[in-house]
Amino acid sequence: MGTLTKQLYRYSHKRNMRHNENLWPFVKIQRDSEGEITTFIYKKEPVNIIRLSSLAQKYTGDVLLTATGPSVNTLNFSRLPESIIKAGVNGAWHLNDILHFNLYFVVDMTFIDHHTSVMEGLCRDRNITLFTTVMGIVKLIEQFGASNIVCQIAILEDICYQTYQPSIKKEDIYKVFKNDIDVAFSADQNHIAYSKDIRHGVFDAGTVVYWALQTLGYLGFQKIYIAGLDMSNFNAPRFYEDKANKRPSFLENKVKDTVIPALQLASHTLSETGVSVINLSPQSAVPESIFPKQDFNDVFS
Repeated sequence: MGTLTKQLYRYSHKRNMRHNENLWPFVKIQRDSEGEITTFIYKKEPVNIIRLSSLAQKYTGDVLLTATGPSVNTLNFSRLPESIIKAGVNGAWHLNDILHFNLYFVVDMTFIDHHTSVMEGLCRDRNITLFTTVMGIVKLIEQFGASNIVCQIAILEDICYQTYQPSIKKEDIYKVFKNDIDVAFSADQNHIAYSKDIRHGVFDAGTVVYWALQTLGYLGFQKIYIAGLDMSNFNAPRFYEDKANKRPSFLENKVKDTVIPALQLASHTLSETGVSVINLSPQSAVPESIFPKQDFNDVFS
């Protein structure tokens, strides 16, 4: 967005609204009584979005969530039953010819910036429901044009940085949400939280997998298998990279203090509603006390 527009926004809005400066005044939204975005207009043109409410408890059974750790290269996806729903994040799209994804998650704006071919493939697939952010939609329209986006788009919002709402500081999370029956908190760190109703937004924990877990729980799945959740050996290329084209990872410094406690909370919260999560990465740094590990070949024999 233009520098002049940003300056005008900064002069006319409080600091806790700064996260909206790249959206205003080009993005117009409307929300319902639950806080869900129901109408999205960009530069005076309406954009079709799928309502999160329409996806609540839509699914049953199992889902495979494919992340991007190097262990993915050891898996034989031809063993998968056709009936299982396939979800992916970020560069897992390189497996789409094999997996034919149904659900997809991209909430990292730098990924959109640096992986144009992946995002173009996603946008051109009518069989995909893509979960991304308001800014993600803007970037996709700017890159490919609204008419070339034929996938279904569902908006996910970081609950602490919602569009045109004041931001919420990490230290204020518990105070703001402690009376919300749809929010669960980590027993050890009460700034780490989990949203049971994604219409209100999701909580970030440094990894798109955490956004996906909150969403898949809301969608109604009873068992979530995760491939590529290595959370270790961050110097190694992701399964679709090599040393020459490896993009940096910023997860390593977040694993111990943020990611692991958040995944522990997700495990506990999901299990309370009868949802189990199985980790298919044998070398994963995520302890079995959080997600039990199973061998891919044993599960899908």
